[in-house]
Amino acid sequence: MRVVCVWRRSSDYGRMVEEWLRDFERKTGVEIEELDPDTGEGESFCRAYDVVEYPTIVVIDNNGGALATWRGQMLPTFDEVNYWVMQ
Repeated sequence: MRVVCVWRRSSDYGRMVEEWLRDFERKTGVEIEELDPDTGEGESFCRAYDVVEYPTIVVIDNNGGALATWRGQMLPTFDEVNYWVMQ
């Protein structure tokens, strides 16, 4: 299982996302992969998973299929994301 957060560090929501990611890792022991949509890898990821709003968190299964997606500044609860991580 792969969990990816696509976001821009230098944005209005940057600090909020940074704190959410840090707290999630501290509480669950799981580090979420981060991608900047302005890089080549981030751009490709956004096209592949139809990411058009930031921040976006995507849970991807081992076959590359998206299982869950959260878009926008209303970040999911830790339990919502951790549910998928523990699968």
